[in-house]
Amino acid sequence: TLRGLQASPIVVDGTMYTTGTWSVVWALDAKTGREIWKYDPDVPRAWGRHLCCDAVNRGVAVWKGAVYLGTIDGRLVSLDAKTGAKRWEVNTIDRTKPYSITGAPRVVKGKVLIGNGGAEFGVRGYITAYDAETGKEAWRFYTVPGDPSKPFEAEILKKAAETWSGQ
Repeated sequence: TLRGLQASPIVVDGTMYTTGTWSVVWALDAKTGREIWKYDPDVPRAWGRHLCCDAVNRGVAVWKGAVYLGTIDGRLVSLDAKTGAKRWEVNTIDRTKPYSITGAPRVVKGKVLIGNGGAEFGVRGYITAYDAETGKEAWRFYTVPGDPSKPFEAEILKKAAETWSGQ
């Protein structure tokens, strides 16, 4: 590819999982490099207008036989680690706004955590946790306060908003 590559591969039990442009995932035999499977989430190429820094993806998380992927167009996908078959998929963003995901998810205590990109286009940042088995949203934490004329999602955001001048 002539596009950016920024993923950090993960090796589990002799299989290397890595990602490339447009959120494509590969499982490779770590000794030989032989492709075991490939998963292409079919990110619409027009979504590229919402990206500041190319169609990069920074990797996956692997936990209990599943591979978790954040896609550039704002989805979180769970794949079977042995076959690459999709287990579940959830939309993590407001699709009317220029959100993206380029970062790798993390799994903590059975929850898949994923953030979002797009602040350079004016969207509000947050981290969301999803149940690793089902994909059901467990919680969302906004990393910056929202519109002060509207209720805050958490008490901590009310305190944070007091430090913002709006400039």
